[in-house]
Amino acid sequence: MSDAAFVGRYGPVALVTGASSGIGAAFAQQLAEKGMDLVVVARRRQRLDELATRLASEYGVEVSVCEADLSAPDAVSRIADACAALDIGLLVSNAGFGFKGAFDSGDAAQLSEMLMVNCHTPLLLARAFVPRLRQRGRGGLLFTSSVEGLIGCPYSTTYAATKAFVNSLGEGLWAELTPEGISVLTLCPGATDTEAPRLQGIDPATLRNLMSPGEVAALALQNLDNGPVYLPSEHYRASFEQLLAMPRPQALMAMAGSMKK
Repeated sequence: MSDAAFVGRYGPVALVTGASSGIGAAFAQQLAEKGMDLVVVARRRQRLDELATRLASEYGVEVSVCEADLSAPDAVSRIADACAALDIGLLVSNAGFGFKGAFDSGDAAQLSEMLMVNCHTPLLLARAFVPRLRQRGRGGLLFTSSVEGLIGCPYSTTYAATKAFVNSLGEGLWAELTPEGISVLTLCPGATDTEAPRLQGIDPATLRNLMSPGEVAALALQNLDNGPVYLPSEHYRASFEQLLAMPRPQALMAMAGSMKK
C-alpha cells in the first residue's frame, strides 16, 4: 500500500500510546513518515515533547502530546478528551510492561498496575474509539501484545496472562470489525531491543534473535490487514508453532526449564 493510500484509509490522525520509547516511538516515527498527524501518549512529557518537535520538523505533520499515566483510572477519559476534535483513524494501543521472576515475588501493587496498563486501558481505549471508527466506515486498531500471550509463561506468569487478554480482545474485535472495513491486528513480538529487557534486569546482548523496534513497527504496519494475530519474528513464529503443537503440560514444563536458565 502506498503512503497516500495508507493515510487515506487510516488517516488523517493516528493515536499511539507508549510513544516515548521503543516500539511506540518507532510507530510514531513511521506513521509520521507516511504523512499522518499524530497524538502521542505516555507518562514522560519531556520525551513526548522532543518526539513531537522532531517529527513535526522532519515530516511537516501535526503532533499533539497527551501526558497520561495509563495505570490511572482517568487515563482513557483524558486521552478521549484530547482527541475529541480529531479524526482518529488508527488506534495503536502499544503501552505495556512486565517483569520476570517467580509469581509470588511480584509486588501486589505492581501486579495491579500491570493489569491496568496492559488490560484495562487497551479495553477502554477500544471501547472509546470503536464507535468512531464504525461511524467513519474505515480505519484500524493495532494492539501490541507479545508471544508470551500465546501460552502461559512460567516466571512471566502475570505478564503472559495480561497479554493473553489482549490477544483474545484483538481476535474478537477482528471478527466483529473486519466486515465493516476496520482492520484489527494484534502484534506479538518476541525479543525486541527496547528498554523493557533492561528494566527487567536482562542484558539485551544475551537475547538471541533480537529485533529492532523499527523492524517490528514496520512489519506490523505492513501487515495491518493480515490479522487477527501477527508474529513479526520468523524465529519466534517457528518456535511457538512447534511449542503449541506439543501436549500442553510438556510445553509448559519446557518453558519453565528454559526460563530458569
